[in-house]
Amino acid sequence: MGLVGVYVEDIDLLDTILVDGSYTRGNFSENFNNEKVDFVRADSFLNSTIEKVANREDINLKKTNIACTECFDPYIEDVFKFIEKFPKEYNIVGAEMESFALFYTANVLKKKAACLLTVVDSVINKKSLTSEQREKSLNDMIKLALESSLVI
Repeated sequence: MGLVGVYVEDIDLLDTILVDGSYTRGNFSENFNNEKVDFVRADSFLNSTIEKVANREDINLKKTNIACTECFDPYIEDVFKFIEKFPKEYNIVGAEMESFALFYTANVLKKKAACLLTVVDSVINKKSLTSEQREKSLNDMIKLALESSLVI
């Protein structure tokens, strides 16, 4: 579970995202396993289970790919230039900072991993939650994670 900033108009603050795949321009895989990998997927069984629970609990869930970056978007000098460098075939909608390492490590260790995120800011819509709103508004993501863990 984590927080994500988005780069597209059709995903709004507080939407819950189920990460399908994570792209990175970093070197985690080379440092971890001497392998150059820039895209990894979540476990399909876990994601399928989470989607079923979201339907049952009437939680609006957006399953998509995200970028795993090494710095927070507001600190990037030209975030739009940065976004343009993402491979178009991955249809990346936003960024956070941990999912690539989570998925890559799980794959190497033959484990399963999934990642749920709540949207807390939008570069395109120029909106963001306050720290207090973040603290009190992650209910759908938390409920979905807990309910899904009971099914698995």
